[in-house]
Parts: sequence; structure tokens; C-alpha cells
Amino acid sequence: MHSAVIPASADTVLAAAPVPPIAAHSLLIFLLQVGVLLLAAIMLGRLAARCGLPAIVGELGAGVVLGPSLFGWVAPGAAGWLLPSDPGQVHLLDAVGQLAVLLLVGLTGIEMDLRMIRRRGGTALRVSLAGLLVPLALGVGLGYPLARMLGIGASDRQMFALFLGVAMCVSAIPVIAKTLMDMDLIHRDVGQLTLAAGMIDDTFGWLLLSVVSAMTVGGLTAGVFAEAIGSLLLVLLIALLAGRPLVRRALRLCNGSDERTVSAAAAMILLAAAGTQALGLEAVFGAYLCGMLIGSSGEFDRTRTASLRMVVLAVLAPVFFATAGLRIDLRALRHPPVLAAALTVLAIAILGKFAGAYIGARLSRLSRWEALALGAGMNARGVIEVIVAMVGLRLGILDTRTYTIIVLVAVVTSVMAPPLLKAAMKRVDCTKEEERRRAASHGAPVRGSPARTET
Repeated sequence: MHSAVIPASADTVLAAAPVPPIAAHSLLIFLLQVGVLLLAAIMLGRLAARCGLPAIVGELGAGVVLGPSLFGWVAPGAAGWLLPSDPGQVHLLDAVGQLAVLLLVGLTGIEMDLRMIRRRGGTALRVSLAGLLVPLALGVGLGYPLARMLGIGASDRQMFALFLGVAMCVSAIPVIAKTLMDMDLIHRDVGQLTLAAGMIDDTFGWLLLSVVSAMTVGGLTAGVFAEAIGSLLLVLLIALLAGRPLVRRALRLCNGSDERTVSAAAAMILLAAAGTQALGLEAVFGAYLCGMLIGSSGEFDRTRTASLRMVVLAVLAPVFFATAGLRIDLRALRHPPVLAAALTVLAIAILGKFAGAYIGARLSRLSRWEALALGAGMNARGVIEVIVAMVGLRLGILDTRTYTIIVLVAVVTSVMAPPLLKAAMKRVDCTKEEERRRAASHGAPVRGSPARTET
């Protein structure tokens, strides 16, 4: 059917037809999806916490249970109704997940303590750089044979190898911080160093992810690489010269109001994410950088964003992780090449992070057990690795098999962190300075720790 073309004239004003609202059935499915995923994520997250596991394990597990690994396999008809493959319906759920990711990463940037990094300076930088470069090199080196093993096309192997290297080198500050707090190690020197090194890791990780993402879209050429680096430098220059004063001014205009501060912080994080996305870099990099500017502005009180943090961590983040779990298909591990690839990637990821952190710590003259504790803490990939994997899936670098492998690394390394950290810290003395630090934060004296048995 052809529509008639009506000529415009001075006497005729044509108003564009309004965009129709979302269809009733699509809205129903969307509301059911969000409600079911949130409820399942909360229940399994609490179950994981009771078992001594990070909540993210249960939240991802909610998506795995409702996805093709179980629900889609046992009841494909019901799963197809609740979670249809229609792109428009899927994108509605993805939009919620993207909003969650950007605010979560922004809050992570806000929590970044630049003063602690300056205090820990050289040691944190050495641990972080070694913890970045070793797994990055191992990941890139593993990427080529792994791509051949999984049948990835020759033209895509370079980007896959680069992306695998980036995925290998990240750490997860939220998981690390929560683990240290739960184990009452946040006041220890090793705990402080782990956080400082992890913060540096995260910053470089987002930088590398943005460059690799830009090269994926534009092609792996010298020109595209130079353009990506140029965009990166431009963003950093704008952040330093214009972003910092703009953030300070915006926060001052809030006049100490919690509501206005939350609104301004959320708006700035999302606009910064849009800015880096427009430049061909990853939106999460802009969100993280903006969070750092907000947290270090001198005009910001972290207690004012408690309500935003609660909504993000209690509602949006669980929905995102459950959505991420929907894309995991554990049935792929039934195939020997995929299972072999998963075990290889997991082993190299753990080895690379431990080796890097250990080398950096020993170069800083820390003891063997302190070095192992740093490796155990920084080995947790958790939230950040899941976000990186989702980016790879969106860019087409990863398929269901490789996405499942990388998320599996995130889960296993996060589960490993607490027992390994506990075992290593049993061999590290608690100094008087650490006791004073703990007493100041808890208001109670510290009992002595077991003596260090070996250096």
C-alpha cells in the first residue's frame, strides 16, 4: 500500500503523527521479565551469601536457571513466552541492564580513593602494572590458539585475542572491597594495597577496553588505533580541564540537598557515558571517569548518594546480572573443545593474575605471604569481568560459547578469593599501625594475629 504525498503549503500545517506507546502485550512481558529476574536474583543472591559466596554468584545463577541452560531446555515453550527472542523485547530488558551498568560503574568511580593511591604510590603501581601486563600478555598469547580451537574465523582472531587479554587483566573492586570488609581485612596494609592496586587496574582496564572497542568497530588498522588513542587523550584532557570545574559547579548548585545531589550525580554519569560513546569509546569508561571526578571534587559527600547506591545495588544491578546470566549456556561445556578451552582460560587467568601480583609485590619487598594475599584479592574478577563480557557480546567479538567461558572465569575467581585470602593472611602479622587503624574504624581493640612464619 502506498501513502499519498500531500504537498505542504502556507495554509496547511502537517503535524507528525505521535509515536504510539509500547504495546500492551510487550509491556506485560517486560514487567514480568523484570519482576521475575529481580525476585530470582534476590533469592539466589541471599542463598549464595548464606553459603559464604559473593551475591553475584546467585544473581548470575538466576539468569542461568531461567536461561537456555535450564528453563529454556526443560520448558522451551514457557521460556519462549516469558523471554522471547524478538529484538525489540530483548532491547527493552537490555536498556535496564545498560542503565544499571553505567550507574554501577559510576558509583565505583565515586568510591575510588585517590588519596590512598597516592599514599601507597609506588608499591600499588608496581603490583598493579605487573598484575595487568602479565595476564594481558598471557591472554593475548592464548587468544590465537584458542580462536583456532573454537573455530573462530581468521579475520576475527586478532580482535578476539586482544579482547581476551583485556578480560584477563581486569580486577573487580566491588567484589574485592566486599570480601575485605566481610573478612575484616580492610584496615590491613595488604587490604589497602589490594584496593589501591585494584583501582589502578580498573582504570587501565576501562582505558584498554575503550581502545579495543573502537578498533573492533573501525577495524584493526594503524589509523583506527591512532584515532582511538586520540579520542582517549581528548576525553582525558576534557575531563581535566573542563570536567572537574563543571562537576564542582554542578555539585555546588545542589546546595547540600541529598535529592539534588543524587539527581545531578546520575545525570552527569549518564551524560559522560554518552560523550565517550559518541567518540567511539565505551560508555562505561565515561561513566567511570565521571564518577572519579565526582568523588574527588571536594564538593561531594558520599553519604548523600546512599539512596542512589541502594537503588542501584538492590534493584538495578541484580536485574543486570540476572540478564547477563540469561546469555550463559552451560550446555556448551558438554563439547570437549569448549570445556578444554574453558579450563585453559580459567587456569591462565588465575596463573596470570597471581604471577603478576606476586612479582609486583616481591619487587616492592613484601613477604611471600603478603604477595600471595595480594594475588588472591586481585584475582577476583566478578562484576567487572561480567561487564567486559557483555561488551564483547554486544560488539560481536564473543559468541555464546566464549561469553560463557569468560563469565565462568568471573564466577570461579570471585568464589576462590575469600578462602585463599584467608589462608594467606593467617601467615601475616597484624602490625600496631593496623591495630590502631582497625580500632579507629570499629571502636574496639584488635586481637593479635598469628605470627608471620615465613618471609
